[in-house]
Amino acid sequence: MASVEEIRPPAFQSEKNITHQGLPAMMDATSMNEEHGEQLQLTIQHHGKKIDISLPANGTLINLSEYVATELSIPPSNQKFMISPKTGLLKPPFSSENDHSLKSLSGKKIVLMGSTSAEISFLSKTIATASAPRRSGPIKTATPYRYKDWKKTQEEAQYTFHSIQPLPYLPNPERSQRFLERLASDPGIKSSMRHHKFSVGLLTEMNPAEHTTHASRTLGLNRNAGEVIELRLRTDAFDGYRDYKTIRKTLCHELAHNVWGDHDRNFWDLTKEIEKEGCARAGGGGEDEEREAEGGRCEEGWRWRCLIFDFLFV
Repeated sequence: MASVEEIRPPAFQSEKNITHQGLPAMMDATSMNEEHGEQLQLTIQHHGKKIDISLPANGTLINLSEYVATELSIPPSNQKFMISPKTGLLKPPFSSENDHSLKSLSGKKIVLMGSTSAEISFLSKTIATASAPRRSGPIKTATPYRYKDWKKTQEEAQYTFHSIQPLPYLPNPERSQRFLERLASDPGIKSSMRHHKFSVGLLTEMNPAEHTTHASRTLGLNRNAGEVIELRLRTDAFDGYRDYKTIRKTLCHELAHNVWGDHDRNFWDLTKEIEKEGCARAGGGGEDEEREAEGGRCEEGWRWRCLIFDFLFV
C-alpha cells in the first residue's frame, strides 16, 4: 500500500515548493528593490544656483561626491561641502571612515564649493600670462610734482564773488552768466581781491534802461560796500555787449568802493592800484571779448576819463 506522500497529487507538491522555496526568493527581490529602487531627493547649491539631484537612499557622501565629479565636472579634490545646520564643512578626501549617509543630510542646506577643471585651467593660464616677463618699453620721463598753494586756494574761496546772477528777464541771460563768470575768474581780478581781502556777496548785471537818462549813463553800482555790485554789460539798444576790458576797468572802480565811498584821493589811488594789478595778470580772450577801439591798454589816461565822467559812476 502506497504512502500518503506517494499518492499526493503533483499540484500539492508545487504548492509546497512555493511555500518553502519561494519565500527567500521574494525576500531577495524586496531587498534588491530597496537597494536599487528607492531614491533620495537632495538639493545642493553651487555658485548661487540650486541643483536638484536624485541618489540611492542608502547612499553616502562618497556617492554625492562621485555624482558631482561626473555631472558637474568638479574633481573630488576640489570639492567642499558646507552642511548646515550642525554638520559643518566637509573636505576631501571622502572615505568610509569619515563618511556620512545621505539620509543624515536630507533636509539640510548643502552648499558645494569648488571649481571645474576648465575653470582652474583658465585661471592658471591667466596667472601665468600675468606673471610672464614683459618686454621693457621706453622709460617715461617723470613729471615733477605740482605744488599746490593751499593758502591761496582758501583765500580765493573767501575773497571772491560768492554769487553770480544775470537778469533773467533780459535777452540771452546765459551769455550774461558767462560774461560775469569770466570777470569773476579773471586772474587779475582774483589776485586783486585776494590782496585787498575783498568779498562781494553778489555780482550781477545792470539793466541799461533803468540807469540811462539824457544827462547820465551809469556804468556800475556798488551797494553797501560790496554787498552787491552791478555792471552795465549790455549796449543801450540791448543788441550786444560792451567791451570786456572796459567792463573790467569798471569793476576795478566798483571794487574800490568796498573801502572808500567818496571819490577822493584815497579812492582814486586805490582804483589805480587795483587797475594795475588787474592788468598785470589780466585774462586773455574769450567768446564775449570784442576788439577794444582804444587798444585795451591800462594807461594813466583812464584815470582822467573816470574823473571827467565821474558822474557816470555811483
